[in-house]
Amino acid sequence: MSVIRLLSPHVADLIAAGEVVERPASVVKELLENSFDAGAKKVTVEIQRGGMGLIRVTDDGCGMSPEDAETCFLRHATSKLRDEYGLEAIGTLGFRGEALAAIAAVSRVQLLTRQHSAEEGISLTLEGGQVVSRDPAGCPEGTTIVVRDLFYNTPARLKFMKKDSAEGSGVTGVMNRCALSHPEVSIRYLRDGKEEFQTAGDGRSDSCIYTVLGRDFARTMLPVSGSGENLTVRGFICPPAVARGSRSAQYFFLNGRSIRSQLIQAALEQAYKNVLFTGRFPACVLYLTMKLNQVDVNVHPAKTEVRFLQERAVFDAVYRTVLAGLRGEAEQPGLHWKAEAAKVPAAPEGKSEAPAQKPAVPPFGARASVPSIEAKPFSPAPALTSAAEPTRTNYASPPRSEPRSPEPEGAGMPEIVEQLVFRGSRMEYGTPKEPEVAETPAPVESTPPPPEAPAPAVGEPKPEPEALPPYRILGEAFREYILVETGEDLLVIDKHAAHERILFDRLKSQDTPAPGQLLLSPAVCDLDPEDKARLLENASLLPELGVEAEDFGGNSLMVRQLPSGFAPEEAGALLTELAEALRLGQKPGTLGSRDEALAAMACKAAVKAGWDSDPKEWVPVTEAVLRGEVKYCPHGRPVSMRLTKRQLDRNFKRT
Repeated sequence: MSVIRLLSPHVADLIAAGEVVERPASVVKELLENSFDAGAKKVTVEIQRGGMGLIRVTDDGCGMSPEDAETCFLRHATSKLRDEYGLEAIGTLGFRGEALAAIAAVSRVQLLTRQHSAEEGISLTLEGGQVVSRDPAGCPEGTTIVVRDLFYNTPARLKFMKKDSAEGSGVTGVMNRCALSHPEVSIRYLRDGKEEFQTAGDGRSDSCIYTVLGRDFARTMLPVSGSGENLTVRGFICPPAVARGSRSAQYFFLNGRSIRSQLIQAALEQAYKNVLFTGRFPACVLYLTMKLNQVDVNVHPAKTEVRFLQERAVFDAVYRTVLAGLRGEAEQPGLHWKAEAAKVPAAPEGKSEAPAQKPAVPPFGARASVPSIEAKPFSPAPALTSAAEPTRTNYASPPRSEPRSPEPEGAGMPEIVEQLVFRGSRMEYGTPKEPEVAETPAPVESTPPPPEAPAPAVGEPKPEPEALPPYRILGEAFREYILVETGEDLLVIDKHAAHERILFDRLKSQDTPAPGQLLLSPAVCDLDPEDKARLLENASLLPELGVEAEDFGGNSLMVRQLPSGFAPEEAGALLTELAEALRLGQKPGTLGSRDEALAAMACKAAVKAGWDSDPKEWVPVTEAVLRGEVKYCPHGRPVSMRLTKRQLDRNFKRT
């Protein structure tokens, strides 16, 4: 007796439906994508009971003829793919021909559709994938699909559904992504009779982000734009100070399709590597555009995962674009007190002023194109003049009001700042002759810069020194924070975090391998077999990171040297992260492990909180912060906070 038998078409349809329709959110996603492919400019989505009771999607797209209206519910029936050659460059969101068949197999469906040129439309009713009624109907141009009683005929799937509120939240997440993916389409979303949002459909992603994700999210975002090989990247990223506790606020879109990509996620987080605190994750809305034949979208039934032909080029483009956007952030974090009223920016273009009007996010053109990303060494400030002389607690001296006079040609870093030496565990300034520090230190004399930077070519304009805002160093608090008065603000600088960042940037700008330290006793690390093989294949890269390791048999590596600042017990974690970075195809110069090694060395060498500091040490740190060269320590902590005079006046009831 044969034990292998063919399944009935009905059972086969139910099994296939489980691959596409997991929950109500899956239904909404498939129907919305069909509306986008149909050229709709306005779409309304309504759900009840989290989508388990009702899902209605109405669009003004091209509609369907009576013949196509019935055919579209058959499996593998589609208008978007003709032959196998179409799989080489898929430009539509749907192409498998399974969505409507899968939805109809597990629910009760009603379809109303009319083509733009037709005098009347058609109404279809289906239950369990079978047509129950077919009648002519008067209906507007476009298509309306109503899905009721989802999984009514599949108890095995129905018992795994969550509460209506949880399923409704899943639908909301899909609606957010679909709306962000097509800002040129006006999307209205109704949940249990209440309007959640309605996008303008004006093609502006900034206003769409504001409408969908809210004012608090949109007002903090930084616009970015860049390009790589056969790829362009644009969108918005968050400043490190407002990073999230999870990756839920990361939105990636490729050619109008919402996707999940570990490659893009790794590139994004690598750009934040040394400005983000551990356990925090950046938020973003990134739009990628590339040639259709450079990406394969046919790797997942729900079409949410893709495979890139040139993964390295995609990683580099996203990494460099995000990194350039972060380097363009110029403002220090502020100290926000409850006493200060919230500042509401201007309304977006094309919208009238109204109470509680949502502010606009700067358009993409507000920031220049992405520059070449090269490691930028720290350049200390020109010498102070007598008018800018720092004092400890000289409250009687008036603040500087006139701008700094430009430095004479050839002026650079003071000699006393240039000759940094480390004495024991204390950073001090070494000079040919130690100056005596009085209560109010004498002005620092400037000397010609060291002959490291080549002179500009003949006829080439010489760069102008970057002007600094007027400032006055008030002193130091708790032997930890430098207090600086600048304009109407009081700047509080963490001297350890700022100095740590200065040293880190200086180390990172050097092309030499990361300094290493030999271990007294080699550390044996057990790794995943794939990680070990990947490290051995790239053994020539390990010395660049200050690591010496060799095969120890089995799944183990013996580590003889680690980067300076790493303890032997951290060897396993370091090798695991290095293997993961190599898996993603990162360059040796951008590997996170090298940055971590340099960050550890900078942290150990930087001046510590609680140490006595010479007032002359405050000057280069302060001016680096004011220039925007130093914003976050290598571990992601902010190096300065800004307290405004308005905040002080409000808290002292002076306004």
